[in-house]
Amino acid sequence: MRLAEAYASATAEEIEAALAGGKLIVYSVGRPPSANHKITRSSALAEYTFASPAFDDAKTPVFTENGAVAQHVGTPGWARAFSADGAVVADFSVGAGPTEIKCDSISATPGFPIKVVSLKIALPAETVSFEKTEFGHVYITGQDNPYRKLSVRG
Repeated sequence: MRLAEAYASATAEEIEAALAGGKLIVYSVGRPPSANHKITRSSALAEYTFASPAFDDAKTPVFTENGAVAQHVGTPGWARAFSADGAVVADFSVGAGPTEIKCDSISATPGFPIKVVSLKIALPAETVSFEKTEFGHVYITGQDNPYRKLSVRG
C-alpha cells in the first residue's frame, strides 16, 4: 500500500474512516510510483463504491455493490482508493500473490463481474524513493518483497 501524501501519517482507523463513501478503482498493470502521481498507463477495469462505514467489525471491506462489472479486458494489478470528496487516499496492489487486495478472478472480461474478496490496510505503508547513481536513476521501494525492491532506469 502506498499512501497519498495527505494520509502519510494516518492510522488504519483514519484510513478506514476516509474511505467511507469513497471509491475503489481497480486498474490493469502500470502502477504509478506513488499515490500522488497521475495515472498514465493503466485502464480502469472495475469501480466500487465503499459503504459507510467502509469496513465491518471483522475489518472486511463493505461496498454498496461488490461484484462490479468489468469495463475492459485486463489483469487486475493495482487499485486506487478515493475518499468521498474525491481525494486520493492510497494505492493498493491487486493480484493472486502477496498483495493487499484479492479478487475472485485473476482477469477481467467486459460485462462480467469482479468481486473484491479481501482488502488489507498494511501499515507501515510502502515508501518509494528515486536516487541518481552513476548507472542511472534507481527506484527503490521500502517493501520487504525482494522482487519489488529495485528498478534501475538509465
